[in-house]
Amino acid sequence: MPGFGMISAVQLSRLIGTPEAPVLIDVRTDEDFAADARLLPCARRAAHDRVGDLAPGIGAQPVVVVCQRGRKLSEGAAALLRAAGTGAEVLEGGWEGAVAAGLPALPAGLMPDAGKASLWVTRHRPKIDRIACPWLIRRFIDPAARFLFVAPSEVMGVAERFGATPFDVEGVRFSHRGETCSFDAFIADYGLAGPALDRLARVVRGADTDRHDLAPQAAGLLALSVGLSRLYRDDLAQLAAGIGLYDALYRWARDGFDEGHDWPAGRQA
Repeated sequence: MPGFGMISAVQLSRLIGTPEAPVLIDVRTDEDFAADARLLPCARRAAHDRVGDLAPGIGAQPVVVVCQRGRKLSEGAAALLRAAGTGAEVLEGGWEGAVAAGLPALPAGLMPDAGKASLWVTRHRPKIDRIACPWLIRRFIDPAARFLFVAPSEVMGVAERFGATPFDVEGVRFSHRGETCSFDAFIADYGLAGPALDRLARVVRGADTDRHDLAPQAAGLLALSVGLSRLYRDDLAQLAAGIGLYDALYRWARDGFDEGHDWPAGRQA
């Protein structure tokens, strides 16, 4: 069991990707970070002795502090946050423990700048990929990410003029690659591959490319996605509803995929 004021890598792994995920603050030294320039999902970098300055923007959200080995830097930084009124824990074993436990590690060069919400743009009237990708971004890359839905012909122009990253359009980094879809591209480039997201990606790919042979759940996701698009005329309202849908699908993919259901109970096959 982790000590007082600590959370284990296994416990943290159960929170990452869910609405209950804590704010992750990486306080590794510049030397340690340079040796492995990756971050845990949605983590932000901060100087160990200045983390207290972040407290007003964090509010009541839980915090987990990460240093190289889970010792003095994270202990002190967590104590500073608690002194500022923010609940904070230390990741047991620090960055080294997280990597050893197989937690996702994302390339820092693709993560948003500290204190600045990322901005993304894609085609309006989303169905599958253009809801799944924003969910993935919000849960694993940047919880404060903003999304612009615009006319297809204007995506690249808006991206250039507003400094937004385009996705799910032809000719950009995060789009379809061969038989895979934009959701797969994000998983590949951000180093997020793992049993749960890979399982979910098959369902998204099957629904988005109309290949329901890839996963039996793909047809259901298509039906739900079409239904959401008919329910909402406002793309952002549809996205908000879709976030909850993908939260549920992620939990299914992580630890509910082998559960069946029969009624009445005990019926003969």
